[in-house]
Amino acid sequence: MDVSTPESSPSSAASAPDSPAPAAPRRAIRELPDELISQIAAGEVVERPASVVRELVDNALDAGASQIQVKLMAGGVRAIVVEDDGLGIPAEELPLALKRHATSKIRSLDELESVATMGFRGEALAAISSVAEMSVASRFAGAAHAHRLDARSGELVPAARSRGTSVEVRELFFSTPARRKFLKTDATELAHCLESVRRHALARPDVGFTVWHEGKLVEQWRSGSSEARLADVLGDEFMAESRPVYAENGPLCIYGRAGLPEAARSRADMQYVYVNGRYVRDKLIAHGIRSAYEDVLHGHRQPCYVLFIEIAPDRVDVNVHPTKIEVRFRDGREVHQRVRYAVQDALAASRSAEVTSPAAGDAEPPTVRTAPGSTPAWFQPAQHAASPQAAEASPPLYAGTPSWRSNKQASLGLAEVATLYGQTAPAFSYSTASHANAAAEPARPDLAPGAPSADGQAVRSGTPLPEHEWPLGRAIAQIQGVYVLAENAQGLVIVDMHAAHERVVYERLKASLGAAAIESQPLLIPVTFAATAQEIATAEAHAEALQRLGLDVAPLSAKMLAVRARPAALAGGDVVELARGVLAELAQFDASHAIERAQHEILATMACRGAVRANRQLSLDEMNALLRDMERTERADQCNHGRPTWRQLSMRELDALFLRGR
Repeated sequence: MDVSTPESSPSSAASAPDSPAPAAPRRAIRELPDELISQIAAGEVVERPASVVRELVDNALDAGASQIQVKLMAGGVRAIVVEDDGLGIPAEELPLALKRHATSKIRSLDELESVATMGFRGEALAAISSVAEMSVASRFAGAAHAHRLDARSGELVPAARSRGTSVEVRELFFSTPARRKFLKTDATELAHCLESVRRHALARPDVGFTVWHEGKLVEQWRSGSSEARLADVLGDEFMAESRPVYAENGPLCIYGRAGLPEAARSRADMQYVYVNGRYVRDKLIAHGIRSAYEDVLHGHRQPCYVLFIEIAPDRVDVNVHPTKIEVRFRDGREVHQRVRYAVQDALAASRSAEVTSPAAGDAEPPTVRTAPGSTPAWFQPAQHAASPQAAEASPPLYAGTPSWRSNKQASLGLAEVATLYGQTAPAFSYSTASHANAAAEPARPDLAPGAPSADGQAVRSGTPLPEHEWPLGRAIAQIQGVYVLAENAQGLVIVDMHAAHERVVYERLKASLGAAAIESQPLLIPVTFAATAQEIATAEAHAEALQRLGLDVAPLSAKMLAVRARPAALAGGDVVELARGVLAELAQFDASHAIERAQHEILATMACRGAVRANRQLSLDEMNALLRDMERTERADQCNHGRPTWRQLSMRELDALFLRGR
């Protein structure tokens, strides 16, 4: 009798833990077909219709076009036609232009490392033709007629058109319907296509752009000056609420416009950065610009700017991503600092100077990119010295017991705040004498704008103005102990005295920073918090930098950090949040920048608590002295938190309130 035991049953054997799982059928390694390779590559280059528009406009600009016309149907999903009047493509090279990795832009590795054209990878036309129906019609300079090539069939036939090239793309993603399902509505795709053309239009004012949709003209930008193109694309409001930016140092030139803090938006939809004429999204540059707005931007508002960076091609790598929207700099720290200080210098001057001289500082910098492939002037040795602010400093802070937290305020001066911190500082009392001295102070040609003077005060160079020409006018009254009213040539000036004095004190504290470390306050019970491996490594590597900030942060275990001391000036703050923020800055950016930023945050807290508070009654002399100090202080238009410090009401606005002249 045959009896099967449980151990020998097939089902038991299959469920035994040591029995191997059934292996999946092995698939042999094979080469992918060319069409599938092109479709995979197209997934990196062609994300949506706007990607096609970007690549085709890039090719048109490289061909030397002076007029580019974009025609769209259904937001670019059904049809995209890009026409230009460039050099064109010879008939014998048209079939080669549609092959993968075929290009006229580069020939060797040396040319790749110093590429100066918008395109260079030789992938765009091949990628587009693999996911859509495409045809190219081109007439080369000197040819009797044009030729049209169908990408699907390879048929080359004569065609009629003037010199230049027309690329027609129909039914995008027809061969990959799964990709087409990810597209948005026609209106959304059209908006992305318009934004793609807008980015090109900002960088090339010498080229005219026209965009049609469903047979209707939706955008047109005529060729002209850089200033006219910026106004056409971004609007006159941006031009009125922005400042020119220009800085040149060796092989690096930075120019453009930076929006005023009060013109900031809730979304980052008006931020354009170009590197050698190419629109890019770079975290390093974005952080440098944001750093320049640190002390003047309110909350989470986003600044508006258009910034062009011209740098020697061998100092930047554009071959980072197939879309060419990312770059890598050889010396990223230098670019970060130059961008930061260029924008910072543009924002430093107060708008009060524009009240008496509205045209000051509006001169447009020379246009660098005038034609594709041209050699910009900045390749020559620079004649300008580096900005004095670009020199790396290691500013520390005041130390002592912050008794200025009391509600008593005997004076408005910095002397009070500095004395409380055991430092010597210039007298800063608002009196008739100080008012007279402010008006009669001679110009200091030896000091650059924003440089600290011998007494530690941030000053701006310039000839003092007579009383009737004071930009912020003459004080006439105070409202509810909060606002100062002043009269100037334009009308009425309203000043938030706490916010204004806060900025004055803050800038003086920054200018008076020395080389000593911030005094720390030991904690009776150390504060511990869970930390990542990177935070622990950063705390160990930058222990000295943390000590200079008044922070004693040391590892307690493999996953825990302990804060044993904190800055004495921030006794009421969240020490864990402060430590995490400083560690993140030290890990991501240069140590000196992280230290400076942390110090400025502490100084801002000191200035806020040390400035004159509301409900303080001021004499006319004190009000006038505050106005004069505002006129001489950088970034005086906003307080440390980004709120406005003053507003101007013109006589026309005042007349409108009372319907005068109607």
